[in-house]
Amino acid sequence: MTRTLIYLRYAIAPVAVLLLIGCNTTPDPNVTVTGEDELTSLELHRELSSNDKKFEEVVYVPIYSDIYINRLNQKALLSATLSIRNTSLSDSLFVSTIDYYNTEGQLVKNFIKHPIGLAPMATVNYVIEKEDTSGGSGANFIVKLNSDKDINPLIEAIMIADNGNKSFAFSVEGYTIE
Repeated sequence: MTRTLIYLRYAIAPVAVLLLIGCNTTPDPNVTVTGEDELTSLELHRELSSNDKKFEEVVYVPIYSDIYINRLNQKALLSATLSIRNTSLSDSLFVSTIDYYNTEGQLVKNFIKHPIGLAPMATVNYVIEKEDTSGGSGANFIVKLNSDKDINPLIEAIMIADNGNKSFAFSVEGYTIE
């Protein structure tokens, strides 16, 4: 009987550890089901042709990583989703730059190395987790867009937070600076 209990203990312990590890993993919202980074999976690995660059636009998108929630100067951390939407029914949209800047205006990260392509009516989203405070309260994205025709894409950011039993969300649209 004692030997059976010892074998059970050695059999159950690894299973319990695997279950606990599995419960603690949170899927990365920026990774596809195949395990690839969302933006990297869309990279073209080629230069855009002059035909692809007939339309060009640079969009500024503000991101709020935290906001004040009361008179005691307490802050709520926000997660932010950058959403780039191709609103054309027939033409592809190319994104050649997605740069993330902090409150001081310093470049924090270049999110793509090569242009990405969005098919007609396609969308790409990228999440800045609320624990990522590298951008600060005045963070922003600069997004450069190209297409072979003049189209009107929608670029926006959605911020979400929870504080105790309260949750809130708001969105901001990017605006063209060039």
